[in-house]
Amino acid sequence: MKTLFATLLLSTSAYAFASEQPDPSCLVAPDGQCRNIMMRGVDLSGRDLRGIDLSGAVLADADLRGADLRHARLRQIDLSGAQLQGANLTLADLRHANLRGANLTNALLDAIQGWALFAQGATFNHASLRGANLEFARFSNAKMRHTNLQAANLEIAWMNKVDLSGANLQNANLQEAKLNAANLENADFRGVRKHYATFQATFMEGCLACPFDW
Repeated sequence: MKTLFATLLLSTSAYAFASEQPDPSCLVAPDGQCRNIMMRGVDLSGRDLRGIDLSGAVLADADLRGADLRHARLRQIDLSGAQLQGANLTLADLRHANLRGANLTNALLDAIQGWALFAQGATFNHASLRGANLEFARFSNAKMRHTNLQAANLEIAWMNKVDLSGANLQNANLQEAKLNAANLENADFRGVRKHYATFQATFMEGCLACPFDW
């Protein structure tokens, strides 16, 4: 009986381990289907993953530096703590994605669908999010130094304590956004829609067109 129990335990453990490993076929196939797969900590740096469907996948702490994720379907993906420096996510679908603590320095995220994106504590320094839909997104404590958010939709976004120093927010939509205790030093706010946005205790030294009389 003990031998049978041990055999079953080992078989179950082996199956659980195998199920968490990346499936090479779904990663290399055109428009690969890798939904809900677990690849925690996997190295996908520099990989061509254009158009891949990773919806619901777990890629926490993964290395995706320089990866090409243009047009990728990444809804509800877990990319917490992932390394995405220099990655190209242009036009990717990141609705409800988890980017908490991820590093997206110099990444391209132009025109992404990021509705209700979770990116608390993430790093977007020098990244480009031009025309991105970030409505209801969560960016509290994120680092967005010199980030390009030109014409981005940040309506009702939570951006408390975000470092936006030197960021370009020209013509962005910040209606009802929360930027309390944020750093807007030398940021560009020209043309920003900020109806009902809050800026309590926000630092605005050198900011262009910031609401200094808020």
